[in-house]
Amino acid sequence: MERQQKLFGLIMAPTRELAYQISQQFEALGSLIGVKCAVLVGGMDMTPQQIALGKNPHIIVATPGRLLDHLENTKGFSLKQLKYLVMDEADRLLDLDFGPIIDKILKVLPKEGRRTYLFSATMSSKVESLQRASLSNPLRVSISSSSHQTVSTLIQHFLFVPHKHKDLYLIHLLNDMIGHPTIIFTRTVNETQRIAILLRALGFGAIPLHGQLSQSARLGALGKFKAKTRDILVATDVAARGLDIPSVSYVINYDLPPDSKTYVHRVGRTARAGKSGKAVSIVTQYDVEIWLRIETALGKKVDEEPVVKEEVMVLAERVGEAQRAAIREMKDLHENRGKKGSVLRGRRGGGKRGRDDMDHEEG
Repeated sequence: MERQQKLFGLIMAPTRELAYQISQQFEALGSLIGVKCAVLVGGMDMTPQQIALGKNPHIIVATPGRLLDHLENTKGFSLKQLKYLVMDEADRLLDLDFGPIIDKILKVLPKEGRRTYLFSATMSSKVESLQRASLSNPLRVSISSSSHQTVSTLIQHFLFVPHKHKDLYLIHLLNDMIGHPTIIFTRTVNETQRIAILLRALGFGAIPLHGQLSQSARLGALGKFKAKTRDILVATDVAARGLDIPSVSYVINYDLPPDSKTYVHRVGRTARAGKSGKAVSIVTQYDVEIWLRIETALGKKVDEEPVVKEEVMVLAERVGEAQRAAIREMKDLHENRGKKGSVLRGRRGGGKRGRDDMDHEEG
């Protein structure tokens, strides 16, 4: 940094929220030595980003799709002088989704004199992934012998419930967690939005976070949760990786993740930095196979959460009313999708994703 070299380091991350978080840390830690940082992510106007690049930042934090857009379209922008490449959540960046874009980016980066670092809580050891990252004689540094190890301060329980009663058991759990910051993970955008509406109808301070929200709404949701003006964040896996949200007491897997790797990332949102935390996974009759696979990967049997069924069923009438209200509101949201001021953006699921979409989807 003594020579104030421009475009000194590049950090790539799979999601916009993680990219912003990383840039904030660089700006805070580098403020005393004048480190300049630019953030390149999708969903935002390219022009301010081009202006930021024109000021010759030392560090660029980017999602792959938007970075490639700038490499191809921003006049005068080049990474030929790059000295450090960092891939955060590297196993996600090296998978088939981002792979072709990463390949294009790596082709225009200098191979000589460049150091490359890959970070992840669940690193892939596949040779083809390491080759894609252009590593030569890589050194692997691991703080755990298991790729699916969770911290000792994390309590993990599961709840085996009939699928039709998932909402009832969720509300019962939350009644015991009132006042404690909680993240609820769901599988789809639709469920995330519905659960947030359901909880608000029942008086909980819940806010949704998913890929169909505008970028400003997503950052706003994270900001409110971090500031503790909302104590429940209902999220898709866009919030599972890397985000450092202090003081999350509980994680609830309303829907089980598709694989054990995502499970480790989800439950890792609590019990951070030596603090204790608890994760409860709701398992229905349709989830037994995936739950057994998760337990196998963890290398242990998870204890069942003690619940009195009669106490849960007392909530049926009140929750039923809230469910009907949530269904009505969801219908309105879908009818108004894409219109000005709508919560949900115009793009529906399915179809091929463009570069600008890749860093906001749920993976």
